[in-house]
Amino acid sequence: MYSSYKGWDSFSCFFSAEYSQLFLKKSYKLLHTNEIETKSYQNCYPFIYFLEHGKLYYQQAVNSPINIQPVLLFYGFVHLIKACLLTIDPSYPSSTSVLAHGVSTRKRKKQQYLFFKDEIKIQKNGLFACMSENMFQLPSIEGEKFKMGELLQQIPELSDLFHIFTGSPSFLPVSFSNTEAIIPSKILDSYFMSKDRFQHYLESQLGNPVKNVKTSKTSIEVAFSEPLQPVPPFYYNVLDNKHYIPIEKRSVHLPEILVHYLLLYNLSMIARYEIEWWSELLKTMPNQDYPYIESFLSIAAKKGPQLIYNFLAKKM
Repeated sequence: MYSSYKGWDSFSCFFSAEYSQLFLKKSYKLLHTNEIETKSYQNCYPFIYFLEHGKLYYQQAVNSPINIQPVLLFYGFVHLIKACLLTIDPSYPSSTSVLAHGVSTRKRKKQQYLFFKDEIKIQKNGLFACMSENMFQLPSIEGEKFKMGELLQQIPELSDLFHIFTGSPSFLPVSFSNTEAIIPSKILDSYFMSKDRFQHYLESQLGNPVKNVKTSKTSIEVAFSEPLQPVPPFYYNVLDNKHYIPIEKRSVHLPEILVHYLLLYNLSMIARYEIEWWSELLKTMPNQDYPYIESFLSIAAKKGPQLIYNFLAKKM
């Protein structure tokens, strides 16, 4: 559960080879793979080292100037992701093709460049495709492009900032309990849906049958058959410990781990190779790019490890 996360202390149990081997052994049994004992023994130290290196990167990022934070946060996140992949693929990395980043951006930024409008393109192979398929069982989205503004809109902690700059929040609050969600009724107008269609939409997204729906002028009470998980279209906000739903219906719901990966990748590339633009942004703060980027980096430093821990905790 999200409420059980206690920062890096939550990872302490994994910094034991004995425990990590048992943890991997339990994970591998669910895969019905061969050589469970051997693979769990071989992978327990790489698993620990990935987590340890990820932790070091994040700790350095928190104590570093914003100029280099994107690089530290991105590589810290990558190490944590690789630890996750070891729990579901005993042979990771099975080939050199999965070692590439799996995404690309413009090599040289145009004049009047705005981060908000920049795009990132998904490639066929690499880490992004590997984790999309193995961690989240998503179909290939090779060639798909995402704008940075669209990705930032998928970060619930940035909803207030969108409200300030655009006059409308990017998320609506949801009262979230074990098997019930109470959602503002304005969501029906935002999604251009009837009550019945919205019910089918939630069931298709969550894979959780709806038992009952009650509507009023202000809210929709949805009772589910099984306990709810904060997965799209429901999102957890680490700043206020509440749940939210996007105010706009999206054609592609990316898990937050993937959204963070894409944003951090592009920012890390900018911080490394677009020094002139990056330095000017940090010194002059000419537009809305800076507050969105600064806020996201602050959120990513806190939420990235929590997203990874929640993924691992489901296997404990």
